[in-house]
Amino acid sequence: MAILLAPMEGLLDFALRDVLTRVGGIERCVSEFIRVTDTLLPARAFMRVVPELRHGSRTPAGVPVRAQLLGSDPVCLAENAARLAELGPAGIDLNFGCPARVVNRHGGGAALLQEPELVHRIVRAVRRAVPAGIPVSAKMRLGFNDDSLAEDCARAIASAGADELVVHARTKAHGYRPPAYWDRIADVRAAVSIPIVANGEIWSVDDARRCREASGCDDLMLGRGIVADPGLALAILADQGRPVAGLREPGWAELLPLLAVFWQTVLDQIEPRARAGRMKQWLHYLRRRHPEAEQAFAQIRTLTDSRQVDAIVRAWTEGLQSTETMSEDCPSTQATASPPAR
Repeated sequence: MAILLAPMEGLLDFALRDVLTRVGGIERCVSEFIRVTDTLLPARAFMRVVPELRHGSRTPAGVPVRAQLLGSDPVCLAENAARLAELGPAGIDLNFGCPARVVNRHGGGAALLQEPELVHRIVRAVRRAVPAGIPVSAKMRLGFNDDSLAEDCARAIASAGADELVVHARTKAHGYRPPAYWDRIADVRAAVSIPIVANGEIWSVDDARRCREASGCDDLMLGRGIVADPGLALAILADQGRPVAGLREPGWAELLPLLAVFWQTVLDQIEPRARAGRMKQWLHYLRRRHPEAEQAFAQIRTLTDSRQVDAIVRAWTEGLQSTETMSEDCPSTQATASPPAR
């Protein structure tokens, strides 16, 4: 069983890939998309989205990252894939799932699922342009307005030479509204012989169990669920009898240092006007799993100045360090404290 980290434009970028792979349980990541239009992109354009390319296409924790391309022109995608391949990615992924209107309006992302033949030509062109040693994979939804062409699109991708296919169990029309139709992934899986990875609406260990049962897939891709619960991959693996040695699900105290790492990356790499929003965004998701994140979110909810946010983040980590020091100096404190009210 493998757990992959999903590509999510505007959410799961290199900063979150870094901290989430430090927690553990993730075998591979896929980057958010690199848009390809009618030009051959320079190396810096790929590295802007996938800075891990500078370090062997791996996160600081050593987890490989495949770079994802989005576009609709087979020739242009192939040319850019060839250039990307020169940078040594862990693999190249193709986006047939983005539901954003601006992307679909220009014929990219999920809009391509209306044309299985074009999907085939794109995958075939990229596969031929990329050295055999570099995997080429794809991510698709069940369809655009409906799922009537799901199997046709999967067959188009597989027959064109893709090594793996991730299926998000919703159509473009469904957006991100629950439920996810995991049983339809089973139909897609039956139509092709390449490995299929199930994706969509996996927020808990129970969701993962039900998804694997309904889809028949051993491998899962996690998106918003692991952003809300960074320990989700570890919990799923443990539930399947595959705990990761030396690692356990992080509580709030273990997450605070990772929030500080995330924030430092944001300060170093993200433009000033977007910095506060990035921290708010992650804390918003963390509130689903960690009650302490609600208070943290409230502290910065109205702030826009990254300097003010920085002072608060530093206070969180300094407070944690003070607590740890007190526990070491007074080891009997926890034993004599009154139990919390229930």
